[in-house]
Amino acid sequence: MESADKPSNFLRQIIERDLAQGTYANRRFAGHPADAAGHAAGQPDPARIRTRFPPEPNGYLHIGHAKSICLNFGLAQDFGGICHLRFDDTNPEKEDQEYVDAILDAVRWLGFDWNVGGVSHLFYASDYFNFMYRCACALIEDDLAYVDEQSADDMRRNRGTLTEPGVESPWRARSPQENLRRFEEMRAGQHPEGSMVLRAKIDMASPNINLRDPAIYRIRFAHHHRTGDQWCIYPMYTFAHPIEDAMECISHSICTLEFEDQRPFYDWLLDHLVRLGLVASPRPHQYEFARLNLTYVVTSKRKLAQLVAERHVDGWDDPRMPTLVGLRRRGYTPESLRLFTDRIGVSKADSWIDYSVLEQALRDDLDARAPRAMAVLDPLRLELTNWAEVFGSADHAEPCSAPVHPAHPEMGRRSFDLTSQVWIEREDFMEVPPKGYHRLTPGSMARLKYGYVIRCTGCEKDAEGRVVKVLAELLPDTKSGTPGADTVKVKGVITWVSASRGVAAQVRLFDRLFTDAHPDVGGRDFLSVLNPQSKQTVQTYVEPAAAAAPAGASFQFERHGYFVADRVDHAVGAPVFNRTTTLKDSWGK
Repeated sequence: MESADKPSNFLRQIIERDLAQGTYANRRFAGHPADAAGHAAGQPDPARIRTRFPPEPNGYLHIGHAKSICLNFGLAQDFGGICHLRFDDTNPEKEDQEYVDAILDAVRWLGFDWNVGGVSHLFYASDYFNFMYRCACALIEDDLAYVDEQSADDMRRNRGTLTEPGVESPWRARSPQENLRRFEEMRAGQHPEGSMVLRAKIDMASPNINLRDPAIYRIRFAHHHRTGDQWCIYPMYTFAHPIEDAMECISHSICTLEFEDQRPFYDWLLDHLVRLGLVASPRPHQYEFARLNLTYVVTSKRKLAQLVAERHVDGWDDPRMPTLVGLRRRGYTPESLRLFTDRIGVSKADSWIDYSVLEQALRDDLDARAPRAMAVLDPLRLELTNWAEVFGSADHAEPCSAPVHPAHPEMGRRSFDLTSQVWIEREDFMEVPPKGYHRLTPGSMARLKYGYVIRCTGCEKDAEGRVVKVLAELLPDTKSGTPGADTVKVKGVITWVSASRGVAAQVRLFDRLFTDAHPDVGGRDFLSVLNPQSKQTVQTYVEPAAAAAPAGASFQFERHGYFVADRVDHAVGAPVFNRTTTLKDSWGK
């Protein structure tokens, strides 16, 4: 049943209507994809609705796919249904097992499963090639499809325009028997690529250009990653997609808006296949929603591939990429992406979602559970000149502690040492400070967070006049958490890492890949607005506990933002962290 906390949208309203009217109440299911006879012999369908996520395995999934995954799997969960994961592998020239494996991993990582009640609902369109061929032959025999031998240029010219009707092919009136013979020759590999196609016979004068005898099969002598060289003809997506839905008993076929013009052909094809007894009734219905348009991002697979091929990024999993593998390496969590998709909702109208909405969903997720740690990103050495006097030894290490998470005491405390020399942020010391500056300046006091109050006494500089060390004195009996901690009042609190006990780390500061909110709008060269500051690498120091964390562990580095131990390069002894996002939106400010 529908979750009470989920906001309503037009897709939910359609499903609620269909369930109330019993549209699919009497549907039968063979337990696997099947034709009309197979499903008729099956049991009543245990799923109240069936949806599907049907990626083509020709690239890595991106943030837009996450919306579709969450929508289709989420609707099925909320309404007592089942969502299928189907690989639409009908284009052998662009598909590869690498992408299949990556998609399976991405769907699982987002928190969804195609196994329901011990039954897998993982399917491949290529498993339906025989049935698709059977459907094509049935259309030919019913004089609803024909083999066209026009050149591609002639077909394009004769298709017409938005204001002019198309011109019928000279091969359109050929008999079903002759068309069937030619189609069988196509399958047997007797004709070269591009010499002929199979077209549906609908209406060359239709105001919808997609109904002007669309191509439904083409010749391709290409090795398929699953069927090998068994086939040399392959169905077009617009023909294969509705048949796949029908074989799987999909009730609600949810697509993005660019497929809206194809819906009349979807309906035309399934209505005829139902009439011919090939697919079961009630048949699937297609519904469209607005795709995700996210600012500062491109999601075109071609453009993403170009970024990788031309080395503008460091691979498909570069943390600046909008791919799910890139977002995962950046430190995005499945929960944050699901929260993001819930917040942006579902609409029929195209709109732009600002990138800050995605970042805020991540902050809201990590703020509640990410362990805290201290890190110094722009290190400046600070020496406590009276350390030996206070503690009796220059080598003394004063134990300090802090909560792992300030709002969750059950997560425990973390321990680290304060020593005579520590790293502080370079911005935490100024010789001539502006008004309102509350950190370290000669003669001022500030607290080393979780440690002692210190008084700055000066600094040391190199030959170029650059400050290389800050000098300060520690005030005894002011340690945080002790009775004397409040005896000295200070406004400034600064983070630090012990110079001898902290761990050197590489930190990659990632930002938006493009400087313009709409990098490829209007056909603009998106490479012209690449952000040269989208990746900066700095040498830093971090708390020992953070450095020892496993790859993939997320932290809030206090005052700096959220960071993740890189999934590829991080190792104990050689830590590498990626900045996931800042503590607040500071883009362009």
